Amino acid sequence: MSRPADVTGEYDVVGVGLGPFNLGLAALLDPVPDVNAAFFEAAPRFAWHPGLMLPGTTLQVPFLADLVTLADPTSRWSFLNYLHERGRLYRFYFYERFHVPRAEFDAYARWVAESLPSCRFGARVTSVSPAGDGWRVVVETADGGVEEHTARSVVFGVGTRPHVPAVARDVLGADVFHTEDYLTYREKAVTASAVTVVGSGQSAGEVVADLLEAGLPGGLTVDWFTRSRGFLPMEYSKLGLEHFTPEYTAYFHGLPGPTRDEIRAGQDLLYKGLSAETSERIYDLLYEATVDRADPPVVYAGGCELRAIEPSPVPGRRWRLTWRQRDQDRTFTRDTDVVVLGTGHEPSPLPLPDGVVAADALGRPEVALDYRLALASGTPSTLFAQNAELHTHGVGAPDLGLGAHRNSVIVNALAGREIYPVRDRTVYQSFGVPEEVRPDDRT
Repeated sequence: MSRPADVTGEYDVVGVGLGPFNLGLAALLDPVPDVNAAFFEAAPRFAWHPGLMLPGTTLQVPFLADLVTLADPTSRWSFLNYLHERGRLYRFYFYERFHVPRAEFDAYARWVAESLPSCRFGARVTSVSPAGDGWRVVVETADGGVEEHTARSVVFGVGTRPHVPAVARDVLGADVFHTEDYLTYREKAVTASAVTVVGSGQSAGEVVADLLEAGLPGGLTVDWFTRSRGFLPMEYSKLGLEHFTPEYTAYFHGLPGPTRDEIRAGQDLLYKGLSAETSERIYDLLYEATVDRADPPVVYAGGCELRAIEPSPVPGRRWRLTWRQRDQDRTFTRDTDVVVLGTGHEPSPLPLPDGVVAADALGRPEVALDYRLALASGTPSTLFAQNAELHTHGVGAPDLGLGAHRNSVIVNALAGREIYPVRDRTVYQSFGVPEEVRPDDRT
């Protein structure tokens, strides 16, 4: 049973959650003496997608998209300084890679988290509610204690949670699980007789590659189906990457809501899809497995929508999956033992009372260009959100490369002055009507 609550702190800002984005905010606030900050995270320590720390996986963005560099390359919390502190700078120099191992980014972020006095782990924020001109933040600690803090501003960095299709929610467990839990159940998957992977994003592709490498030699049967029309590569051309910039964010935010939704519906491959390296790895594994041998028991197809998961009537199989091929409008079934859901993520709910934040017609929070959550009361807001604004700010919301920019905007708002410069022009491309040929300018 929780102990009675104590008022234990008054802060200028409280951060809720400590994923990479709020951790970056904590790092950028560290040298700002007049902003008193505290960040709370329910997990016992920093861990970034621990279920997907497979050997050989790398970040999908360059190492410059660390917690701070794109806002302040002189920060002591940069990735390069982490390497320097760990005696790895020359090793990285000879490594000659722009995309670093995912495990090393996790180790770097954990180093920052464990070094910043403003970061507290094992402390779950259970509610945030209005209190005078600020906010009352209730925190439950790992030992069952309850703390109450007050803050002038609150920044939510609660991130996302795995999206599980409705057909799978009642059967989740050790043999039906999301890719977020893959390492937890990996041994069961690679030693099973048959595994089905659902989805065609990067996480699903990495799981398939691992299953082919570790399971095919033992006779594993692999099914890989996706609702998408194919196993398509993520957009990674230089001109395409300019969508992950402050300019595009501002352009997108300024469009009407229905227009934003229409645009984003056609932009999946800007932030979803497979990396070229993972696609090549899968194909190469299949090619090598067929040298002087029959094709392995691997089936993969696009345009297939999962309709049902039921116990299998086939002896030795655990589950029967019903699929609909969308283009042909035909239904088929496949039997399997393990199901891995690479079905993406959805925003985690904010620990706020109903009715505090203004929402659009679809129930999504209204988020201003400076990342403030609009209040239903219409009063000026001191609530901010990180990675909860895909629908208002576009495809860059979950991207690590825009985290430092977003945090620069938030830090400047919290401090009431410019701490970190926010550049007006960072790319060559113009979004919308170019300034010099606007019709209004020629009348």
